[in-house]
Amino acid sequence: MAFDKVKGSLGFGCMRLPMKEEQVDTAEFNRMIDSFIAAGFNYFDTAHGYIDGKSETAIRDCLSARYNREDFVLADKLSYWTFETEEDVLPLFEKQLELCGVEYFDFYLFHNMNRKGYEKHKKCNTFEIVKKLKEQGKIKHIAMSFHDSADFLDVILTEQPYMEAVQLQFNYLDYDDPTVQSKACYDVAVKHGKPIIVMEPVRGGGLVNLPKDAANELEKLGGGSRASYALRFAASYPQVFMVLSGMGNMEMMNDNIETFTDFKPITDGEHEVLVKVREKIRESKQLPCTKCNYCTEVCPCSIPIPEIFVIYNDLMGARISRKEAKEKLLPLGEKIKSCVKCGKCESNCPQSIEIRKVLEDLANFISE
Repeated sequence: MAFDKVKGSLGFGCMRLPMKEEQVDTAEFNRMIDSFIAAGFNYFDTAHGYIDGKSETAIRDCLSARYNREDFVLADKLSYWTFETEEDVLPLFEKQLELCGVEYFDFYLFHNMNRKGYEKHKKCNTFEIVKKLKEQGKIKHIAMSFHDSADFLDVILTEQPYMEAVQLQFNYLDYDDPTVQSKACYDVAVKHGKPIIVMEPVRGGGLVNLPKDAANELEKLGGGSRASYALRFAASYPQVFMVLSGMGNMEMMNDNIETFTDFKPITDGEHEVLVKVREKIRESKQLPCTKCNYCTEVCPCSIPIPEIFVIYNDLMGARISRKEAKEKLLPLGEKIKSCVKCGKCESNCPQSIEIRKVLEDLANFISE
């Protein structure tokens, strides 16, 4: 489906705006908006809870008050934790219009859709409410942002076929991650013929602030910023019509504009390098455990530390999902929680692993 008002495929994500202490730096935001629109882009994305509610009012003060309504495309969202009953939804929607200083939203998304949220939306009849708002012209396009499994996305798009677009977390790190399921969700959207809006293409800055070995791999390409490769990866997929970037300063803005003004899809050679970068990132999160068992020899609680760390590394290396990791760790839960933090294991570890902290983190993970 064509969204005729949308210009370009770079969207301004307004979750990480420039700040001065606790307030949005409106002067800087103004400059960024002006540069963005002057470069030929016009899609802005916000949500009711972004920056503790300051994102919507910054949109009002810096965008809606300074530009004609037809000059920009605005997306806002209905978060399932912002209402409790069906009666709460319309007042909340009208408040969002007021906070953003507009009379309609170009895109209105069911925010952070997952199993819990979906049930609440059905219970509170929000799907029918939003469809009526579209009929009234207060919403131009209905979409959703999604954080769950690919099979559940298939369920929603089958039951709610009027959704016009799906916003997905899609980047070269999460592409084949069994928990995020970026590519699998992408394929479901393709199956249903839904255009895709990409969120977190740079993984919240994680694909810019790379581990040393991963950065070295990327530098072999000899050109382009780290962010540009991540953005180009996402935008190179044919079903993607919009890539959101949370730009916090003019430097980020200028780099992103340069990437999309003369856009070049990722080449096969670059893709191969990004696969290597992905593996280096995952390796950096894994523990350098060699299963020497020096730790278990001195552990007073007989905790099978190397066995536990194999599961941990499988999770960090995206070889298993969080659900699978938890299922494997649960039988070891009592052992993990039995750690008395004596530190004998760490004194014996030739790899200097912070074993006590990892075990504590895993105990918390099991209890989630």
